[in-house]
Amino acid sequence: MKCHRIEELLELLEPEWQKDSELNLLAFLVKLANEAGYQGDLADLSDDILIYHLKMRHSAKDEMIPGLKKDQEDDFKTAILKARGIIQ
Repeated sequence: MKCHRIEELLELLEPEWQKDSELNLLAFLVKLANEAGYQGDLADLSDDILIYHLKMRHSAKDEMIPGLKKDQEDDFKTAILKARGIIQ
């Protein structure tokens, strides 16, 4: 994990963990993993899962993931032209 990802994870984690301050860090990570629907070993839990879950934790179920939202186009033709670099 790179430094900026560690910083981003800690920045997102701190306010949420303070709301559940009775839990230790590992118990809180298990809670986040369960909320995100992760079913693997905790040792294999990726930073991406934690970051995206923390970003989307209190948003509506149908809200788009921030990383995808910025690239969304309303029509197919514009999306293709942008993908091919024809328009900006």
